[in-house]
Amino acid sequence: MKKLFGTDGVRGVANVHPMTAEMAMQLGRAAAYIFKGGRKRRHRIVIGKDTRLSGYMLENALVAGICSMGVDVLQVGPLPTPGIANITSSMRADAGVVISASHNAFQDNGIKFFSADGFKLPDELELKIEKLIESKKIDALRPTATEVGKAYRIEDAAGRYIVFLKNTFPQEMDLSGLKIVLDCANGAAYKVAPAVFEELGAEVIPYGVKPNGTNINAGCGSTYPSVISEAVKLHRADIGIALDGDADRVLVCDEFGNEVDGDHIMAICASDMLKRKLLKKKTLVATVMSNMGLDIALRKCGGKIIKTDVGDRYVVEAMRAGGYNLGGEQSGHMIFLDYNTTGDGILSALQLLAVMRRTEKPLSELAEIMIPLPQVLVNARVREKRDIRTVPEIAAKIQDVEAKLANEGRVLIRYSGTEPLLRVMIEGQDKYEITTWANEICDLVKKHIGEK
Repeated sequence: MKKLFGTDGVRGVANVHPMTAEMAMQLGRAAAYIFKGGRKRRHRIVIGKDTRLSGYMLENALVAGICSMGVDVLQVGPLPTPGIANITSSMRADAGVVISASHNAFQDNGIKFFSADGFKLPDELELKIEKLIESKKIDALRPTATEVGKAYRIEDAAGRYIVFLKNTFPQEMDLSGLKIVLDCANGAAYKVAPAVFEELGAEVIPYGVKPNGTNINAGCGSTYPSVISEAVKLHRADIGIALDGDADRVLVCDEFGNEVDGDHIMAICASDMLKRKLLKKKTLVATVMSNMGLDIALRKCGGKIIKTDVGDRYVVEAMRAGGYNLGGEQSGHMIFLDYNTTGDGILSALQLLAVMRRTEKPLSELAEIMIPLPQVLVNARVREKRDIRTVPEIAAKIQDVEAKLANEGRVLIRYSGTEPLLRVMIEGQDKYEITTWANEICDLVKKHIGEK
């Protein structure tokens, strides 16, 4: 079992274990040791971050740890997580490091790694890093003189990523005539995202582009879609686009301000790819959190869905193992594997805009491809992540709800990978009924394993 790494790297409150400068330095040393792999050449690791105040502290600690193992560092500064993955692979670096807590508030931070090919590390490699830190096996390894690593700043990293993103949009198209409300969450995409859409010809109305170290995700971005919803109506825009703090996910709203989530975006893009015979094996990869309406929509288009555990890393693993090229999550993480190796909010928005241009249809009309079943998600804070099947009263209640739903809905119970939360998700035909049942299950959870 991993102790440091969760579902998306190491994460926590900045300056509190494990998100301390000391741990960041140890993570840097262990990662550098692994990615060197005993090869006799100069090695390089890319480091990027979002706009959090604590990013400076953790970045310097990581740089110190990596350089102390004789590996050079390429610093790119604030850049979206997918941009760091792209720079890592395009510059033929040995690995990439992202300092970000994604959609979390500014006081949190995280550290996650990409391998040389731009993909997130598998569980076994993260466990290997943990064991190196715990065993102190590499503490005595101290390169000296010319063997010590050096840090360089890559000044044109943002420009490289902008060019890459624009090249994923069809060459024969542009965005002229489109008015876009764009919320960058005061995060990593605050410079890159407006430039991409503007250079493709759109009129961009920017929000969340004035980061100060503490306002990332604060009442803005993909966790607050109401901001773009109201702005679209105010400015009479064609679409609203909201990114999260590290811009690896996106939510949008149509020209009427109606929210269009990741499931709808995947349905729109997958159906378009099916028509153009570009969806490999006619299959979309989603997670168990995706609405059953997505399954129904894809079946009507002649496609199918396979589902994974929650987490974009598991979606990517299934895509690579099965040879698929489109996958994602309801939350807005979408992976277009023909272009990038991880979830990319800007790239996903561009692919959606390409469908709008190709079909000459507004987003509201395209979104009608999927009719979601009513779905409710309720969280309960817990003091321990016990197997729910071992708590008879909770297990019996879940079985009772499943029996009532029969084949017209489902119950999904899972623990958060980053917080002490149990998530209860229920889908069914009656919103009032499923909300009542979800709250009843959560009440039992609070009674038996809730926080004291």
